[in-house]
Amino acid sequence: MDEPQTIAALAALAQTTRLRTFRLLVAREPEGVPAGELARLVDVPQNTMSAHLATLSQAGLVRGERQSRSIIYRVDLDRFRAVMLYLLQDCCGGNANLCGPLISDLTPCCAPREETQAC
Repeated sequence: MDEPQTIAALAALAQTTRLRTFRLLVAREPEGVPAGELARLVDVPQNTMSAHLATLSQAGLVRGERQSRSIIYRVDLDRFRAVMLYLLQDCCGGNANLCGPLISDLTPCCAPREETQAC
């Protein structure tokens, strides 16, 4: 992950509909969500959702997979992880005094679903 890729990912998420879509897709991992259902769930027209999904795809945050006549969208968790790690590694610079408390705050939020219901 480099700076331009990170900026593209953050820019893609810096819009209400795209952020809501991304969060919804994270919640629906690993099964994904068809594009039409995403539009319905986020309450935007399908053509508008297509434009938002294109932006998220170009940033590498989501990917679509054709299944019959539908396109199922999923979050690219590896890319999301890379963005988060880039921010942590770059901003903390390996300083445990900065990174330690931040990582501790994130850990309870992101436990596997079997252990906790909310993230």
